[in-house]
Amino acid sequence: MTITDNSSINTWQATNQAYLMASLAHVREHLTNHIDKKRSFSEFNSLEQSLLQSLNTQSGLPALERLCSIFGLSDFERNVLLLCAGVELDASFSPLCAAAQDDQQRTYPTFSLALAALPNAHWSALTPAAPLRQWRLIEIGAGNHLTTSPLRIDERILHYLVGISHLDERLMQIVEPVETEDNLVASHWELSEQLVAAWSTQQSYDTLPILQLCGYESASKRSIAATACHFLGLNLYSIPAYSIPLTSNDLSQFKLLWERETILSRSALMIDCDELDSADSVREAAIAHLSESLQTPLIILSTDRRKARSRPMLAFDILRPTPAEQRSTWEFALGETAEKLDRYIDELVTQFSLSTPVIQAISNQVQADQKTTEIKSHLWNACRAQARPKLDDLAQRIETYAGWEELILPESQMNTLKEITSQVQQRATVYGQWGFAGKSARGLGISGLFAGTSGTGKTTAAEVMARELRLDLYRIDLSMVISKYIGETEKNLGRIFDAAEMGGVILLFDEADALFGKRTEVKDSHDRHANVEVSYLLQRMEAFRGLSVLTTNLKSALDQAFLRRLRFVVQFSFPDAEQRAEIWRRVFPKSSPTQELDYKKLGQLNVAGGNIRNIALNAAFIAADASEPITMKHILLAAKTEYMKLERPLTDAEIRGWIN
Repeated sequence: MTITDNSSINTWQATNQAYLMASLAHVREHLTNHIDKKRSFSEFNSLEQSLLQSLNTQSGLPALERLCSIFGLSDFERNVLLLCAGVELDASFSPLCAAAQDDQQRTYPTFSLALAALPNAHWSALTPAAPLRQWRLIEIGAGNHLTTSPLRIDERILHYLVGISHLDERLMQIVEPVETEDNLVASHWELSEQLVAAWSTQQSYDTLPILQLCGYESASKRSIAATACHFLGLNLYSIPAYSIPLTSNDLSQFKLLWERETILSRSALMIDCDELDSADSVREAAIAHLSESLQTPLIILSTDRRKARSRPMLAFDILRPTPAEQRSTWEFALGETAEKLDRYIDELVTQFSLSTPVIQAISNQVQADQKTTEIKSHLWNACRAQARPKLDDLAQRIETYAGWEELILPESQMNTLKEITSQVQQRATVYGQWGFAGKSARGLGISGLFAGTSGTGKTTAAEVMARELRLDLYRIDLSMVISKYIGETEKNLGRIFDAAEMGGVILLFDEADALFGKRTEVKDSHDRHANVEVSYLLQRMEAFRGLSVLTTNLKSALDQAFLRRLRFVVQFSFPDAEQRAEIWRRVFPKSSPTQELDYKKLGQLNVAGGNIRNIALNAAFIAADASEPITMKHILLAAKTEYMKLERPLTDAEIRGWIN
């Protein structure tokens, strides 16, 4: 049926209703004649033919005839379906059923009644493999015998016959329609056209390949799939992987209902596996079975490529819009506000890689009458929040409070840290406006190594830069990411970088020694695999659009070939007495009560900055418990505790002159 406007819809509805009523009247005559033992019926045939011809001329087949055609119903099966529909739509059918079966309690159709009263009856219509039962067009109620059990038309089929097409109620609980987007960027339009081409050459649903859309761009994948289905005349519905039935019976029922729905309403199914836990073997098995057995248009969304089995599968990698496309989207979404921002949009595009729906949602929150500085701040914070990766199981987000004044480092190291920060800030200018990104995609990531013993300020330096750049800082313990299983380390690292590709973050990889020790001659597969892991991490760091930093306690243990591939190396030296005194001078907040502290003497304590912070904090608690200001005696007690933890003796030279 093709509907072009409201008048056509109304005309078709009216004629379809008339045709259905005429067809029901035809079956009603069969019942009446069976009761009266008559065998003459003809007058309704001409009316049905006239209405059928009228519908064909105007706007397509009536629902009854289309349903009979697509499910291959015989004349007898057609009449059985009408007999069941008649009980629902015509009050005269129930008493006729009772009279025809000589039982006032049997006000419902049965196979026995159909075989006796309807022409061209055949027993095969009762079998589970025949269309009426195979496609659940009718349901068989409880009873002692097959032929005398009540028959009932399926609700979805009844609505379809009267011209109302809506999703089966049982499917509505687990699938949802996917709306078509009209704002695809050019690169995504091209992908949607490729999907259309992949399905356009096939003649039947059972020969269609599965289309797999891969990547972390969930919104873009859905939009591309919906657009492709729209051009193919298909209604797209999505089912989350976690909603797929797991038991054999439930899965079989879903499969049957969905295949029937596909036939009735030309629909495609999209299984969303983006949030699927690959360790869930039971659900994975259900998805695999459904993918292989469904003979319908099928799309699968996943972050990684899934293995194909017997059914052909075409995989498409869905990337975020290009920087140029994102810039155009920002300008369109912001409207006149974009003119106020000058080149600030370039900074957003360089730092954050966002999808079209996210950019539009952020832009919709901007108030046109806001000051430019307020708009910039709002946009940056919103982008930062949206770009925040889902890394709860592999990384820890660190709240950043430290400023440059917290760092006590030699001038050369401070200059290097500020140079790193400056490069992140100026990427839009150098990579974008000056064209350096066009020279090569390799090496655009800003990477660094922070080397030094524990407590010398490596993590604090990363915090300072994150705060200066207004970016989130994520700490990843490499010793926890490394797996003894081949391929798992790369998989974990891939998850981290893929999730962080939206930008807005600094990745801090702690304990680099666990992976980047000196590489030796490859003697076995384990050595070879270790080198593969190293190469993979280096490759991802070089391509990462943000800032990634590695930390190590022992720089000399790292291979020089690895060091050459990092843009910056900063050595965090153990602080000398003068630097330690300065750390002590800054470690106590202005609001904390102190009394007669000698920072020069405190600098005699031969510990790193991290230990100094621990001692200062513990001393504050000791003083607070004694209701006293923080003094040298409290720091001495705290220092003894810290040295016990370090398993080091506290020498007289370190605390000489602390307490008289």
